[in-house]
Amino acid sequence: MKVLVTPRSFGKNNPELFQRLNDAGLTVERNTSGGILSREAMMEKLADCDGLILGVDPLDAEVLSAAPHLRAVAKYGVGLDNVDLDVCRSRGIAVSRTTGANSEAVADYAFTLMLTVARKALLIAQRCRQRDWSKITSIDLYGKTLGIMGLGAIGRCVARRARGFDMKILAHDVCWDAAYAAEMGIERADLDRICREADVITLHAALTPDSRHCINAARIDLMKSTAILVNTARGELVDEAALLSALREGHIYGAGLDVFEQEPPTDPAWYTLDNLVMGSHCSSSTAGATASMGHMAVDNLLRDLGILPQRQ
Repeated sequence: MKVLVTPRSFGKNNPELFQRLNDAGLTVERNTSGGILSREAMMEKLADCDGLILGVDPLDAEVLSAAPHLRAVAKYGVGLDNVDLDVCRSRGIAVSRTTGANSEAVADYAFTLMLTVARKALLIAQRCRQRDWSKITSIDLYGKTLGIMGLGAIGRCVARRARGFDMKILAHDVCWDAAYAAEMGIERADLDRICREADVITLHAALTPDSRHCINAARIDLMKSTAILVNTARGELVDEAALLSALREGHIYGAGLDVFEQEPPTDPAWYTLDNLVMGSHCSSSTAGATASMGHMAVDNLLRDLGILPQRQ
């Protein structure tokens, strides 16, 4: 059997992951492009594959039509917006995720973005490298109000960290867990209220037709002039044109974005903002998280291909 592995970080620091696949008798095709595979490249590489360890590369109906032997897809991560699940179900293709493997790492990075934007740490560091020791005034994070969109595994990890900063927590989730919220002192709020009242808004929701561009011009207009928006989930959750305009005009204090609709973004205006901290979709890229995701993805793939997983 043959499998395709597309995530660039898979096995980068854990070569034993590829050895596990080889020991299971699988022939492994790797992504050597240095980037996300195009639809055409996916169709070519999947033509004779039985299994797939998938990153954020496209796996839509057209790509799946070119993969007649595909039996199992192991997502290296949790977001499935790049997968046509209806086609997979109709063909009996098993789809798995590495739920929880990177939650702590992403939550750490979300808080890193909050602090970096709030305290203007990147701007200060840049000025210091220019021998400019002038004082830059920033804003506080401790004791402020945090709005969390998406209270799943990652959102809950963020909430735990926020308690250490004595933050009031508002949250929105389509599947509300009242018992958990009560235990953690989290107040349920709709997105409009979160945008009006939160000092920091952090996005941890899945991308669906309902959530696409949920942070739009109207909701950005509701935000405080001192508000910070953080996105480590999916770029498509945000209307980027509206956000870019708000950042350029100083309508909100700043943003920390690890994800964009197109990566890297093509509009040169993004690269000129000193109230934006950009990331290269790397919030889960820690040694611990990539190892956990890798082993979980291999376990899931071997299970769904009917091969008993064996840890090295």
